[in-house]
Amino acid sequence: MMVFVGVGGIFGAISRYFLGSMISRNTSSSFPIGTWFINVIGSFSLGLLAILHIEKSIPEWVWLLVGTGFLGAFTTFSTFGYETIQLLQQKETKKALLYITSSVVVGVLLAWIGGVIGHEL
Repeated sequence: MMVFVGVGGIFGAISRYFLGSMISRNTSSSFPIGTWFINVIGSFSLGLLAILHIEKSIPEWVWLLVGTGFLGAFTTFSTFGYETIQLLQQKETKKALLYITSSVVVGVLLAWIGGVIGHEL
């Protein structure tokens, strides 16, 4: 079962890197939109998948591969923390507070919406 987590993690980390790089190249704001987007999309996806897992609608290996492995590596709390510290060091306090607040509120809201959708499937 660890193989599923590891393989999912490899692809999640690679996906995060490429998507984050692509978003960063196409935006000029000091707001970390790449990590924000990745984390909220990951929150939605994990909420959806978690309900499907809890309700036994997907096999355990799919949960391990996608939920634990891929999404665990795709989303990133450590980068969120690092980017928040960078904003604060750059005296971008309002952007840091917006980043913190919107990441938590939107992330939790989308995880809940994903769960609701997953329950309806």
